[in-house]
Amino acid sequence: MTRRPRLSTLSVRARATAVALVLTLGLSGCVPLFLPQQAQSTSVPTGEKVSADLEPFYDQVLKWKDCGSGLQCTTASAPLDWADPGSGDTVDLALVRHQATGSRIGSLLVNPGGPGGSGYDFVKDSLDYATDAKLQAGFDVVGFDPRGVGRSSAVSCYEPAEMDEYLYGLSTTQRGSDAWIQELAASAADFGAACQENTGALLGHVDSTSAARDLDLLRAALGDEKLNYLGYSYGTFLGATYADLYPDRVGRLALDGALDPATTNADVTRVQATGFENALRSYLTDCLAGEECPFDGTVDDAMNTIGALLASVDVSPIAATDGRRLGANSLLTAIIYPLYQATAWPNLSEMFDSVLRGDADLAFQFADGYNGRSVDGTYSDNATEAFMAINCVDYSYNDDPASMRAQAAEIEAAAPTIGKYMAYGDIGCANWPYQFDGERTAIAAEGADPILVIGTTNDPATPYVWAENLAEQLESGQLVTYTGEGHTAYNKSNACVNSAVDDYLLKGTVPAEDPMC
Repeated sequence: MTRRPRLSTLSVRARATAVALVLTLGLSGCVPLFLPQQAQSTSVPTGEKVSADLEPFYDQVLKWKDCGSGLQCTTASAPLDWADPGSGDTVDLALVRHQATGSRIGSLLVNPGGPGGSGYDFVKDSLDYATDAKLQAGFDVVGFDPRGVGRSSAVSCYEPAEMDEYLYGLSTTQRGSDAWIQELAASAADFGAACQENTGALLGHVDSTSAARDLDLLRAALGDEKLNYLGYSYGTFLGATYADLYPDRVGRLALDGALDPATTNADVTRVQATGFENALRSYLTDCLAGEECPFDGTVDDAMNTIGALLASVDVSPIAATDGRRLGANSLLTAIIYPLYQATAWPNLSEMFDSVLRGDADLAFQFADGYNGRSVDGTYSDNATEAFMAINCVDYSYNDDPASMRAQAAEIEAAAPTIGKYMAYGDIGCANWPYQFDGERTAIAAEGADPILVIGTTNDPATPYVWAENLAEQLESGQLVTYTGEGHTAYNKSNACVNSAVDDYLLKGTVPAEDPMC
């Protein structure tokens, strides 16, 4: 299947699979086991004035219960269809919180990205990766699974064996040919039909606007007059969408690894392809300067070797010990996975070395880690299904082969080594059961309190230009730049970034200008 990389921190997925033990991505940070258990408690809603059909949702009392490691969990209810909240159809939203260890300011809702990333797992399994001790002292840190995701009312499509075929299956036709496009379109149609059958009406209501309205409901149910929010990657789009819908209810929103709301799906793919191509070159620069690099010569020489390797396995896949065969799409996934963080570059070298020797096992471990596939062949969550379902209703897609070929040529020109294998992504959503209704435009959130936007100069998944664009679009946006590598910066880069974000979220202090961290 051809698809673009997720707009996600990938931390939860990395922790949930065996490959996390191979990739030293710096994703440790589980909640300390010695924290005392909390007694069951309730959240008192704000009691604000809303329409009668919304009162049951905004006035609901959240009852928290212990769920281990000093955390509390609960479930909220939201309208299935925000255009008809009184219909009686609802969705469940799963939440987990770590209560403030110091003087409490309020709640801080956290989203790890995706779309499809579990904020519940992000806080439950990776609290110290999501937030530092200062934020944990000042806020109840609340992770939530958006509609369609994980423990909330979730998208469901395929059984594991079917998902294996969908993600790892190999085409027998030439890439880019009419027959190849038809084959992918048939596969995508089958997947969409399965999602429709197994998910039901929810599949048409997993859009980010609905999820942003859920955020406001959660804010009120938690008892906060304004929303305090930390969103990573795709979570920045969710946060910006909230700010545009409810500018007067924006408290402190920190958006790290920003997505440009006005970017089309085709542009997202092209810019991401360029970002990962540049990250691959940065990896090779570092690798070739060391002593145990599987490549030699110049960076261009090594990029040519990688291009030839992708082309080779596209025609002649490499068999793994479990019987699966490594083609170009799976190999690209394996390459992209460790490019999210520079700390994983040594592991990328190990993977390249093994594939160049004809061994596909480590590459499949990396691809499985990205896809959430466990060693036993099951999948740890529904992130892939939710990713497709949400993206398919958040963007417009093109089903014309001639236009797709023109876009593919642009992507390959922008990223000569890997672009070819990231093209034709429109196929997955062009015939989805539900289509995007609207237009992707810039978000200004006029009248909102200051919003912090954090961008990393060589972020492969959400390139820096998107952070620049979002900060400029937002009427009250303030950019914080981190000069460095990797996807997202807060709590994983330097003290300059951490201080800017902590001071903003805890004190409301906005930098007078970009601190250029």
